Amino acid sequence: MKKIGIIGGLGPESTIDYYKRIIEALRSAGSLAAPEIIVYSVDIEEVLGLVARQEWDLLTALLVARIEALHRAGADFAAISANTPHIVFDRVRAQAPIPLVSIVTATLDAARAAGLRRVGLLGTLFTMQANFFAPPFADQGISVVVPAAADQGYIHEKLMSEIELGIIRDETREGLLAVIGRMAAREGIDGVILGCTELPLILEQSPSGIPLLNTTAIHVEGIVDYARG
Repeated sequence: MKKIGIIGGLGPESTIDYYKRIIEALRSAGSLAAPEIIVYSVDIEEVLGLVARQEWDLLTALLVARIEALHRAGADFAAISANTPHIVFDRVRAQAPIPLVSIVTATLDAARAAGLRRVGLLGTLFTMQANFFAPPFADQGISVVVPAAADQGYIHEKLMSEIELGIIRDETREGLLAVIGRMAAREGIDGVILGCTELPLILEQSPSGIPLLNTTAIHVEGIVDYARG
């Protein structure tokens, strides 16, 4: 089995979720055996600061340096356990010494398999406004739409002040579901990308029946498949 490298810390709560999901997926029933996983936990404030200032060269260099460190530690491939840094994923992949598993590609495969045609995208302001999901999805005939500006601000504020810190509140969950309801009414979406790996920690299902694409679970499936070879 290939050794797994993870760029984590973006944020810590979702990194824990990744780690546990990978272990559970690769552990045989009744066995204590577990895959080898190397985690490089980076400073989320540093990364988000580079994104906010649109310092793409520095962000790329930071991520490539961490992947090189994972490679030196023995990782055969790597994944970035967050959506927002995928803004520069193609640039990072071009310079990385080992293969990378993309959260965007994995999510696109899941959306296609589910037969979705028009999906909403929830995430940080950076992810929603850059909307790097849209081009590859459009190439496969799937439209990606984002919430109204006020709702984008609400989602980002709740992520940064609560969910990234491990604070889960029922009223925030209801607020996020209300955003999805408004998008369904206005945009006619048939699915929602939970485009921040912390969002699945608060949103597990939509009462409206609209499927939620859990990018953490989807990405982990891709990582597990690659590890198995």
